[in-house]
Amino acid sequence: MDVLTDHQNNVAKRVVHEEEAKRKHLVIALSGAHAYGFPSPDSDLDLKAVHIEPTVRLLGLGGTRDAFDRLEVLDDVEIDYTSNELRGVLAGIASGNGNYIERVLGAHIAHSSAELEELRELVPAALSRRVHRHYRGFASSQRKAFEEAGSPTAKKLLYVLRTALTGAHLLRTGELRVDLTTVADEYGYEDAHDLIAAKREGEQTVLSKAEQAAWSARLDSLFTILDNAVENSVLPATPFTDDLEAWLIRTRLGSNSSVAGHGEKANS
Repeated sequence: MDVLTDHQNNVAKRVVHEEEAKRKHLVIALSGAHAYGFPSPDSDLDLKAVHIEPTVRLLGLGGTRDAFDRLEVLDDVEIDYTSNELRGVLAGIASGNGNYIERVLGAHIAHSSAELEELRELVPAALSRRVHRHYRGFASSQRKAFEEAGSPTAKKLLYVLRTALTGAHLLRTGELRVDLTTVADEYGYEDAHDLIAAKREGEQTVLSKAEQAAWSARLDSLFTILDNAVENSVLPATPFTDDLEAWLIRTRLGSNSSVAGHGEKANS
């Protein structure tokens, strides 16, 4: 992944190797500031994954786990790994969950699989205007955190911009872009590059109260862009999920193999 340093890449490979030994992954994707175009030297390494539970485990008495988390510091790199099981991820994509959409369609992949390439062909047809609710809700919560912060940071503001513009662009064009540097200019936020430069100096770079007030006054127009995008979206009102469900069933039927080699117990 060319957005990481050699050292960060090595740590990411170690985590991928360790987690893949425990469970089969459809994908492990890079998320967070590195994927969004505004990492700082002290940014953590966000690895967001989708795993596939063996069909024998789904059918047996042992039960399954839908999510796994890992948060620790390895060789001076903070790791934030999360994995969710395939069925819930696909249901989330159908409901408009941008977090899951970004894992499957993301540009920066730490670990891939043959199944991922198949799924990436199907997901665009399962996208709908339901994504508006996710991106607006997430951007609104980030906006509140920024406007109410006693020490407003460039990071908090960048997350508002990134989330709203990713959602607007996806609704308007059907194309996923999570990197703020690829959409800011197109939507009239060229000065976001100044914020990115400030944030790259450090994770907690603080903006002045004047900067906070000036940006707060502009955020209504940002949300107008997002709301107008859903009104004029190329995406359908509801998703087409037949192909997605058929693919899930085929994948389940093809994963009847032993859980050996992916040995984390469901109740661990």
